[in-house]
Amino acid sequence: MRELRKVSGEEVLRSLHRLGFEKVRQRGSHVVLKKQTKEGEVGCVVPLHRELKIGTLKGILKQAKVTSEEFMNNL
Repeated sequence: MRELRKVSGEEVLRSLHRLGFEKVRQRGSHVVLKKQTKEGEVGCVVPLHRELKIGTLKGILKQAKVTSEEFMNNL
């Protein structure tokens, strides 16, 4: 399993977009993304900060139901 590293909000957006997420809306520095799956709609909120802490990134990936391996492969 690849370790997560600190990344920017823009990098997270790019990676999640490659995984099929679409931008729904933005309010200030927070972007809401959604994706349709067999189980239903999955969404997450990504803050557009220069650097996201590992805990924040883990929370985003948990919301998005994406593994750290999938995320790191799409960076």
